[in-house]
Amino acid sequence: MNENYLKWLNENDLDKSLQNELNAMDDAQIEEAFYKHLSFGTGGMRGIIGAGTNRMNIYTIRKAVYGYAKFLLEYYDNVASRGVVIAYDNRHNSQVFAKECVGVLSSFGIKTYLFENIRPTPLLSFSVRAKEAAGGIMVTASHNPPNYNGIKMYDDDGCQLVPKLADRVIDYVNGVEDLFAIKTLTFEEAEEKNLVEMLGRDLDNMYLQDVYSIQLQQDVKKSLKIVFTPLHGASREIGLRSLVENDYKVFPVESQMVADPDFKTVKSPNPEDPKAFDEAVKIGLEHQADILIATDPDGDRLGVAVYHDKTYKFLTGNQTGAIFIDYLLSHKKVTNDLPNHGVIYNTIVTNNFGEEIAKAYGVEVISTLTGFKFIGEQIKKIEDTEKTFLMGYEESYGYVLKDSVRDKDSIQAMVLISEIANELKQQGKTLYDYLLELYDQYGAWRDKLVNIVLEGKEGEGKIKAIMNYFRGYTPQTLLDKKLLIKEDYLHGIRYVGDEQESMNFPESNVLKFVFEDFWFVLRPSGTEPKLKIYLVHKGKTVKEADQVLESIQTVLTDLIDSINE
Repeated sequence: MNENYLKWLNENDLDKSLQNELNAMDDAQIEEAFYKHLSFGTGGMRGIIGAGTNRMNIYTIRKAVYGYAKFLLEYYDNVASRGVVIAYDNRHNSQVFAKECVGVLSSFGIKTYLFENIRPTPLLSFSVRAKEAAGGIMVTASHNPPNYNGIKMYDDDGCQLVPKLADRVIDYVNGVEDLFAIKTLTFEEAEEKNLVEMLGRDLDNMYLQDVYSIQLQQDVKKSLKIVFTPLHGASREIGLRSLVENDYKVFPVESQMVADPDFKTVKSPNPEDPKAFDEAVKIGLEHQADILIATDPDGDRLGVAVYHDKTYKFLTGNQTGAIFIDYLLSHKKVTNDLPNHGVIYNTIVTNNFGEEIAKAYGVEVISTLTGFKFIGEQIKKIEDTEKTFLMGYEESYGYVLKDSVRDKDSIQAMVLISEIANELKQQGKTLYDYLLELYDQYGAWRDKLVNIVLEGKEGEGKIKAIMNYFRGYTPQTLLDKKLLIKEDYLHGIRYVGDEQESMNFPESNVLKFVFEDFWFVLRPSGTEPKLKIYLVHKGKTVKEADQVLESIQTVLTDLIDSINE
């Protein structure tokens, strides 16, 4: 019998619901719940809610926040008085976990600022800086399935912890010998000691005024009609306000304005999935709306669909990013506001479409590892230098347009995409027309994401085997195209022909293969039980590019199937 399981089972003061769950577990469930400890990934710590060391529960939360508190006290001055901002989304136990965060931090004498109700991630990031806090915690599992929850931890800049900081938290977490012995205060005790302050509308209003300042044409006539859905999540109020207060005609998807932790109206609460827009499409067709906007449960990702040729066409993260870049840079050039040393940040899995546009305007593009914390880190580095931050984005529907937020911000993004769509409507065009014009000018850059779901302990083993295989995979050609570059981010090596050179990136289990006119990346997800394969090709036409992507996918999935046989 698993030793950790027995320890939990025999814990006298164990939460009763977790005790009942333990009693009902079979051997396979015990193995999955206890075979490892939850680890930090690209978005903090996420896992299935339940009993066990490999599950999200009040005890694993306490352990993580204990390590975070020790890190803060080591790393920053005046932590107790500066405090930590805490927000949470609509998921199961999110408020419970948020109050556990308060309890652990309070036991160290650290003040906390807790939002009175669900709030989106970008507001948390903004508030850390607005309150001059020592850090922040967001309780969320983003767009994971309903049985998941998690936490993201932030530094005093409102940026998620980068590896060198997260590693210190992990060191302290790993030093905990008995997670049941971690000191904590009840929420009521924290209140009595004046160690918790509730946050509400004042921060909302301050944040929204900051968001509105990103607009380049705020006072123009608004004729755009928008359908908005928060997919049951935390941007339901602030997202709607950001559109209504800027005079757009908005049709909310009422069934999805409810903060439902089970996400009953969607198969997956992920705006990257067109099926998440099914209800929005119905309302859009009914009202002849120009665009549909969806945000994920914690409100940091934005998905957009455009009414074009009597149907709704869905924009990818790369396409929306490219549109943002061209719109911002073209308008800044016309008004002579384009800085001499402007910088745009993307990631190593973002396609080259936006980069080509930026370079045409003389703007530098810097790529980071996947994870918006790396973009936030770069924004900090160029403060007080000659460089000017212009924008950061990634292919997975994340954008930041003003550096008062150091994380993905769907509210900033929805305000700007609405402005662009509104201006185009005055010209008799759509966002999709704009995209096609950019294709004509810069080439048909197309991309595809293939997700291979491999769950549990067995799935982890399969993902490891696949990555090991491809780490030794160096074909001279693929689809008759020559291999130009292979990049191994785990070992920090770039292979160019027979030559090797070092890469200056943090260690990450990612492989990138660059061929003559396409590339692909393999990356195990840091937050979900899946292997992600990113495919990118620049073609003469959309049809030709998509056909090439299908061919690459077939070759790679056949290879992967043979590994797992």
